[in-house]
Amino acid sequence: MTRGWTAFVLSVALAVAGCASSAPTSVLQQAERFGTATALPPADTAGSKLLGTVLAERRSLREFANEELPPDVIGQLFWAGQGETDAAGHRTAPSAGALYPLELYALTADDFAHYLPEGHRVERRGDSTSLQGLADLAFGQEFVSSAPVVLVITGVQARTEAKYAAVAGDLMNREAGHVAQNILLQATALDLVAVPVGGFDPAAIARLLALGPGEEVLYLIPVGRPG
Repeated sequence: MTRGWTAFVLSVALAVAGCASSAPTSVLQQAERFGTATALPPADTAGSKLLGTVLAERRSLREFANEELPPDVIGQLFWAGQGETDAAGHRTAPSAGALYPLELYALTADDFAHYLPEGHRVERRGDSTSLQGLADLAFGQEFVSSAPVVLVITGVQARTEAKYAAVAGDLMNREAGHVAQNILLQATALDLVAVPVGGFDPAAIARLLALGPGEEVLYLIPVGRPG
């Protein structure tokens, strides 16, 4: 290992350790980690662009305008990833056995929101520090924290293990890919820019965001208006 690479690894390790030590312990100790759930504006199930056009326009872009995204836009991204599409509770992305092990969150400069597909609702808690620390835990990829919102895809493997045992982890990871692509295409359809991020320390981010036991971080998707 070269000296330069060793220094880089050490710097990343120190950054991760620092963020983990400043995790919201008070949140971890609370029985309820979010506030009361509120309804999001209704999702747009029609759209204004043809699918072929959206597929052709999608690109991974990392420069974002310094402009917040309104609740209806974030809600539309949530719905694209995990929204319910019928009375039986089926969702926009396929899931093995319809067990739905995935959860969706949105982290902004001010708060942390958790999507509740049933009823198209969201629950929030104030958070003014985690977005700045997220880039450190993504190995110094600064664009992660420069986006106005980062969608976080997590998974609870135990939900799928009940039926699929040893292959549950593989199935859950594949489902995260389905959801990520839905979100990326929805962002493109809304004339937003987005990029999927897979390089990060999942355990440190789970601690930073005070996720529940057994919940793994699978994907980060920074989203915003074009910079």
